[in-house]
Amino acid sequence: MKDFYKEERVALFIDGPNLYSSAKSLGFDIDYRRLKEMFGEKCRLIRALYYTALLDDQEYSPIRPLVDWLDYNGYTMVTKPAKEVSDATGRRKIKGNMDIELAIDVLQMSDNLDHVVLFSGDGDFRSLVEAVQRKGVRVTVVSTMRSQPPMIADDLRRQADFFIDINDLAGEIARRYEERPSRPATPVEDDYDDDFEDEAGDAVVTPR
Repeated sequence: MKDFYKEERVALFIDGPNLYSSAKSLGFDIDYRRLKEMFGEKCRLIRALYYTALLDDQEYSPIRPLVDWLDYNGYTMVTKPAKEVSDATGRRKIKGNMDIELAIDVLQMSDNLDHVVLFSGDGDFRSLVEAVQRKGVRVTVVSTMRSQPPMIADDLRRQADFFIDINDLAGEIARRYEERPSRPATPVEDDYDDDFEDEAGDAVVTPR
């Protein structure tokens, strides 16, 4: 975190399923209160945005407690309805892609920022990072190379001004299970699996 400055205007853009899968692959869960506090201490944090798709027609969604908690604790939630599809074997999958929404917000907000922090390893964001850099805005990408396979697309990592491996932040942002939880569990911990396509691209959330 040496590349952040106190008066620097920073916003966090969190690809929810992508960040969840990165942390899960490393064996820990994110404490979102600690995550926001950590960046708030390092810079002038303007906004923290969290992107995820939701199944609105279900009576209960495993991710809903986290979404509600984040909404009440300083995060800007960006959601849209997810789609339920079946693969060739008949297995049901819940799929939601928030790339367009995230990219539009980054481009619009970057005019008033000094530094964009993108929590995603999706290689589709490489062009977005390049466009933001042309505006004179620095970009940090947060993902991981420590998983097998790595969650970060190589071209995205190379395009970013800085890369932070989320494994290196685990000591500061991992959920401490010995303490009473200060937030709901990480999304879909018990009921869903996250699979990745196209170099840590579209997250496909699969009910067990």
